[in-house]
Amino acid sequence: MANLKITLKKSLNGRNKTHIATANSLGLRKIDDFTVQPDNAQTRGKIFQISYLVKVEEV
Repeated sequence: MANLKITLKKSLNGRNKTHIATANSLGLRKIDDFTVQPDNAQTRGKIFQISYLVKVEEV
């Protein structure tokens, strides 16, 4: 199974509380923070919710 590198590209200031919580659950707190997550349905759902804030690459 592949992994995804998820990078926070926009600030969380002034965003919807649920979107901030989703980013925090992925381990993203500051701009340019990144995390490597497994490519599964749960991770894809989180990425879909905050897709306008993040950049995703396959690793």
